[in-house]
Formats: sequence, structure tokens, C-alpha cells
Amino acid sequence: MSHQLWSWLLMAVGVTGLWLAGKRSWTGWAVGLAAQLLWLAYSITTRQWGFLVSCFVYGAVYLRNLSAWLRPTPAPPPPAEKVTRCVAS
Repeated sequence: MSHQLWSWLLMAVGVTGLWLAGKRSWTGWAVGLAAQLLWLAYSITTRQWGFLVSCFVYGAVYLRNLSAWLRPTPAPPPPAEKVTRCVAS
């Protein structure tokens, strides 16, 4: 695969993941996580080892964000009842 095709493919997948995440969809983080497999292949194919390290770092961030999106948000506690005091004068 040519370097030109790699760059367009990686750009398209990355932008798609960011667009989905910006639309408040958990699938954006999943796409970003899956894109790290492409970055892994790219870094090995082109022998660019900095990208190899970055795909693990970015992968960890995407996995953390995906996990946070899939975790249910705890319900807020019910509001405390207002207590009124009668003061005798």
C-alpha cells in the first residue's frame, strides 16, 4: 500500500472517530481505538517506531474514554427536604 493511501486512510478513520465522539456517540471512541490497529500496521510497515509507541498511548486513552462512556452514570441523590423551624418569641 502506498504511503499516500495510508495517510488518506488514517486521516479518514481518525476524523470519522472524532466526528462521532463530537456527536456524543460512544462509537467515536470505538472507531478511534480500532484505528490504532491501522497505526500499528503503518508503524511496522514504514518502520516508524514513534508511531508504534503512540498507538499504544492513544489506544490507552481511547480505551479509557470508551470505558467511561459505557459506564452508567450514577443517579444524583434526591434533594434534601427543607426543614423549617418555628421560633417562639
